[in-house]
Amino acid sequence: MSIINISHAEITTFILVGMPGLEYAHIWISIPMCSMYLIALLGNCTIRFIIKTEPSLHEPVYYFLSMLTLSDTGLSFSSLPTMLRIFLFKASEISANAYFAQQFFIHGFTALESSVLLIMSFYCVLAIHNPLRYSSLLTTLRVAQIGIVCFFKSFFLVLPFPFTLRMLKYCEKCQLSHSYCLHQDVVKLACSDNQIDVIYGFFGALCLMVDFMLIAVSYILILKTVLGIASQKEQLKALNTCVSHVCAVIIFYLPIINLAIVHPFVQHVSPLFNDLMTNVILLVPPLMNPIVYCVKTRQIRVKVVAKLCQKQIY
Repeated sequence: MSIINISHAEITTFILVGMPGLEYAHIWISIPMCSMYLIALLGNCTIRFIIKTEPSLHEPVYYFLSMLTLSDTGLSFSSLPTMLRIFLFKASEISANAYFAQQFFIHGFTALESSVLLIMSFYCVLAIHNPLRYSSLLTTLRVAQIGIVCFFKSFFLVLPFPFTLRMLKYCEKCQLSHSYCLHQDVVKLACSDNQIDVIYGFFGALCLMVDFMLIAVSYILILKTVLGIASQKEQLKALNTCVSHVCAVIIFYLPIINLAIVHPFVQHVSPLFNDLMTNVILLVPPLMNPIVYCVKTRQIRVKVVAKLCQKQIY
């Protein structure tokens, strides 16, 4: 532990934890964890490659899907280093600057994924409500502009985190609650006034919840439009276009909402459960999104199978 001025014991190194109570099994836990990361990276990179190389997939919905895979890949790469160090090498110490940098990228890519899911929900509304005009409204240039706005909005939202956290003083306590870096985790350790960080952290969480509420509103509009369609076959066809997105929304937001509900009662909940839920938030969406879109989106599935068959022939 790095100490500056022993009389005031200011901490500049934090200690991350793995699975509380399962330290003896960390090496075995690392095997499925690494496998999930590799599958997630392979799946997301494959979808991006297919969309980039197939002209028939150069449409707004697939551009948005590329943005989703980008946020998933970034989320995986942001959390992977510290988790591997803990579970494989039992190296739990991390410098304050490295901690603040990692939490910036983790929260930034989380906010980006939330923004992309929101934009995709608006796309679903437009595609179902006005199927003849949505392609002319969402041109390639407009999609690129939306993507750039989402990127800057997400990372500017969390940009103050490293700077405000760096201004706090951390005394005596240095052990955190998770195997990767979270804003709310380190704020609790501060021995100086952390009110600004708590308020801004709440504001960041509120932005995610606003995204979720807007997504819910968009699906209310979708259901209203679908129920106005006379043919049941057409209703099912319209709803089928949103199934993959609904799955992605559930996979991303359900663990976050569950953790938000559990967090106020964390003193009555097993630390192992709390840590498992936070790991699910980072591990499951990057893993499941490519699988869901490959299974439920025929165009993606057909192109992936075609590429695999082509490689087998060669």
